[in-house]
Amino acid sequence: MSQLRSIQPIKSGLGLRELQAVLAVAELGSFRAAAAALGFTQSALSHQVSALEAALGQSLFDRPGGRAAVRLTPAGEAVCRRARRALREVEAVAADAEQAARGESVRVRVGVTQTAAAEIMPAALRAFRDDHPGVEVVLVAADELESSRDGLLRGDFDLAFSYNSETDEYIEAIAVVEDSWVILTRRDSAIASLDRPEFTVLDQQDLVAWARRWRGQAELEDGWARRGIAPKIVYRTDDNLALQRLVAAGLGHACIGRVAASRAVDPALTWLEPDEATAQRTIALCYARHRPVTATARTLITAIRSQGG
Repeated sequence: MSQLRSIQPIKSGLGLRELQAVLAVAELGSFRAAAAALGFTQSALSHQVSALEAALGQSLFDRPGGRAAVRLTPAGEAVCRRARRALREVEAVAADAEQAARGESVRVRVGVTQTAAAEIMPAALRAFRDDHPGVEVVLVAADELESSRDGLLRGDFDLAFSYNSETDEYIEAIAVVEDSWVILTRRDSAIASLDRPEFTVLDQQDLVAWARRWRGQAELEDGWARRGIAPKIVYRTDDNLALQRLVAAGLGHACIGRVAASRAVDPALTWLEPDEATAQRTIALCYARHRPVTATARTLITAIRSQGG
């Protein structure tokens, strides 16, 4: 109970108006300009900011006086980061409500890699559907960074998976699971019993590979070439299931992500994990920073992240 009482002053002093006031002052550098932009008197806006500062017990702005612009304190910067997220969430809640009021089904469009579609989304959607049985989730193939990024920026996707994406001014990227490159092989192959394998074991070996138009595959092969590793690529495919079946048939080894390899479709298959920096990859879930993320989509994000362990 003492903890609940201790946050009560913050809860009573924290509302949307206070958050909007702080953000406006931070962006415009002036209480007067912020008040004019929001349609308040300057004294009313100052009171909103002061009420939040009193509730938090922290000064949010350095106020030099005169015509000098006010500046955020470190506490103010932290509050603004959270305030932007909170206001985006409120916009998203309103958008969901309006969509439902118009009788439209709520839809979340997700750009997916083959691994995400087959190995991550089924369990995530099972958990998500328990609380959102009426939401339509549309999975659209987007195996390359460019296609997922472009789809997000155009508004074709609400969310999209990609490999090794990082947050920038346009895209927010959330790491979901490590999916390092591993060597897929048959359990009875000559390399299956190696304790500390490296990609060098693939030199002059038959290899089933992804199409080179995939950036990850091209980067992998280019890295091998620089190290003098030259597998004999006997087949190429765009399909994860086909690749695994070809390896299971004894037609060559392959390099695939650890997530897919750990759920290999054939009991004859096993995988080896090279302890090399070039093997590291991360599956990230991304969304466009300039577009509101609906409350429903945020719930799906939570369900997806829970699958990353």
